[in-house]
Amino acid sequence: MIEEDWLEVADNTEIYFKKWYNPNQQPKAIIQLAHGMVEHINRYDDFAKQLVDMGFYVYGNDHRGHGKTGERQGLLGFFADKDGFSKTSEDLLMMTRKIKATYPSVPIILFGHSMGSFLVRHYIQQHSHEIHGAILSGTGYFPSLQSRAGKFLASLQPAKEPSELMNWLAFGRYNKRIKDKRTKVDWLTRNETAVQDYERDPLAGFVPTARFFYDLMSGLIVIQDKQRNQSIRKDLPILLLSGDQDPVGQYGSGIWKTAQLYDQVGLNRVTTMLFEEGRHELLFELNKHEVYRAIEGWITDTLRIKV
Repeated sequence: MIEEDWLEVADNTEIYFKKWYNPNQQPKAIIQLAHGMVEHINRYDDFAKQLVDMGFYVYGNDHRGHGKTGERQGLLGFFADKDGFSKTSEDLLMMTRKIKATYPSVPIILFGHSMGSFLVRHYIQQHSHEIHGAILSGTGYFPSLQSRAGKFLASLQPAKEPSELMNWLAFGRYNKRIKDKRTKVDWLTRNETAVQDYERDPLAGFVPTARFFYDLMSGLIVIQDKQRNQSIRKDLPILLLSGDQDPVGQYGSGIWKTAQLYDQVGLNRVTTMLFEEGRHELLFELNKHEVYRAIEGWITDTLRIKV
């Protein structure tokens, strides 16, 4: 079954969310999804249904400036007037607590893809005790100087106007390694049908505002801060997932640098999986069912160990 609802958060923003579940079974765990940039939670329908078939319940929301949440706000590609990244991360915490109010004894695994993984990385810096594990899909390693330069450039542009410049700086080079390019977003996945669906989706692939990029760059600086990462509980199980052809993950090197970042602050349950030939959206790849099984296996193994 699927349910849809709205969650009102601290600043009165209304957050759209969905729940996928089988009412005839008790969940082994609840998977909370955080989608990526310029997309929405409905794109994860197939993945969520597969997770339900595996014995899990699934919750996921549209972030601020995205999907139905963004439509209700009246502006896609805009988090908030101030502290947008941290507010969007806190929205995930509010969703976690809503889940716990209904299922207080069920483990929660927080799954974030791409920008969603950045939000999860911010979340666990303050709230790692709230969850039983985190899965970071399509994440990357971002030098502080680069992020600070991007933040400065974004600050020079009209806050609520779409920024073609920042969009190009973020995505413009991502297709460069692909030989037979069909679209501007072939870097997402080898699955041509998934690419076509993305291009036809009115709630995907839009150009975000300058303020969005300012907030995003601010968030990237924070999630790589060593002192903040030291506050993550050392035994938090973390799974890093990436394709070796994912430009966001620097074609494999970024995921290892991220693992090293966590190793340096003493996290002792970090697992890394790199999928050969996989591009950015592993959940939409040609071998997505292999990815699904790998995720299921990691969750099952993680929940066997009391945390």
